[in-house]
Amino acid sequence: MNNRTVMEANTAAAQGQGGSALARAVTLHLDGKSREALRELERAIDTGDSPREVYSARGHIQFELELYEESVKSYEALLDLDPNSTSCYFNLAVCQEKLGRWAEASANFQRVVTSDPARLDARLGLGICLLHLKQPEKALECFEPCIGNTPNQETPLFGKAVALELLGQEDEALKLYEEILARNPTSEEPMANVVHIGMRKGNAEMVRDWAEKLLALRPFSQAALEGLAWCAFAGDNYEAASKYCAKLVELTPEHFERWYNLGVAYQKIERLEQAEKAYSEASQLKPDHAQVWANLGVVRQGLNNAKGAREAYEQALRLKAATPEVLSNLAALMEEQGQTEEAEELYAKLLQGNNEWDDAWFRLGYLRLTRGDAPGAIECFESCLSRKSDWLEARVNLGLAYRQTGEKEKAAAQFDAAIQINPDSVEALRGLASLSIEQQDHQRALELQGKLIDLGERSPELFYNTGLLLQKRGQVDDAVALYREALGLRPNFPEALLNLGHALKSQGRADEARTCWRQALEMKPELAQGYFGD
Repeated sequence: MNNRTVMEANTAAAQGQGGSALARAVTLHLDGKSREALRELERAIDTGDSPREVYSARGHIQFELELYEESVKSYEALLDLDPNSTSCYFNLAVCQEKLGRWAEASANFQRVVTSDPARLDARLGLGICLLHLKQPEKALECFEPCIGNTPNQETPLFGKAVALELLGQEDEALKLYEEILARNPTSEEPMANVVHIGMRKGNAEMVRDWAEKLLALRPFSQAALEGLAWCAFAGDNYEAASKYCAKLVELTPEHFERWYNLGVAYQKIERLEQAEKAYSEASQLKPDHAQVWANLGVVRQGLNNAKGAREAYEQALRLKAATPEVLSNLAALMEEQGQTEEAEELYAKLLQGNNEWDDAWFRLGYLRLTRGDAPGAIECFESCLSRKSDWLEARVNLGLAYRQTGEKEKAAAQFDAAIQINPDSVEALRGLASLSIEQQDHQRALELQGKLIDLGERSPELFYNTGLLLQKRGQVDDAVALYREALGLRPNFPEALLNLGHALKSQGRADEARTCWRQALEMKPELAQGYFGD
């Protein structure tokens, strides 16, 4: 807010004797030689000129030269001589206001108003100080009479608008800002405040409109850049957000939130190196901010900096223990690094206070299943399915876990349920096919493996197992074709060679059969144990 710079100059000094230091100072000031005038006033203090007039003149010139601290001292000295001087209290208050010494200025403006209630300039100054002291209700009482007497003056109207805004009456404040801007379209402070109100209201159109106008007037306006960055974030235009945020951090390199927002923008557009730099700067400004460390961990993980990512996640957890997102990310990182035991511990810790965290249940179940803890895996996958019954991967893995425990009927039920969710689930079809083979249900096994082949599955084991089933059903030609498919994918597949030999022998191709058997035995001599049995 622009403060008034009105000072009450005491012109009595000019009436002094022409030869006095005070008179010379006045003459120099009239000639525009303010600093020379100050030097004369210093001499005047020692030469017997009226101290009251000297201090008054000195305070006035110091104020003009923006030497506010010195001006305060001059007026304080004058008050020692004349403690009832209303004009001196006013001038002292204006100097203190310039220095941001709001409480002192407020007290001195109040003295003037108490002495002379009609002094609107003192009421205006008092209102401005009260705004800075976060006393908007009292400030409003000061601005109202000023507006009533000078309705076209911008400062009291702006002060009232700010007071209303601080009191939460944003619609009323907005009307006043718009009234000011209608009269003065280049008034920057009302524009900035309208931008901030628009942001709080979530009105992107309002924010963009006024921010662009403000930026046209002042290309480096922080309020305008903040507004446009906010609009860019609101519209998921992170490229634009990164540009506005980059300008803001250039203007205010010690501003944590702006570095943090720049990191978010860069992260969203996958400029991870720049995001890491922005988050690192933010972490230096606020080392105790847990979220910036959490985000830094994500970015470093994306940059394949596992060590740095772990350090960032661990720092985030030191600042804010058991944060679910951080525990989940750190667990995933440990899993990626093959540190499965630590990953399990982290997932379990996460679930202690966040039982509904389904992804953690799934990952914990998978790790337990992988290391052979089928009962533990069953607990996890059943927890997943209790909240999301159509979770295909959880169904399949639950089936695999039941199979590990030997509960084949339960395993088959889960695989069947998975196929109900997705008839083309390769994992579920493969699980059912394997169970069907174990249960000697060759017809169903053949149907399931045929569907897997139709779906594009091309593993050597699938071709081999399907070939075995066809051979048992007497479909030797088809079996031979599938054994050859298996060997095409894995030439050193001795079991496929052995059974291809049997199939070829049954077709009367003994020489080819012997060649296959010979190759199979070279690869795996123990296969000879069943040779004579056939």
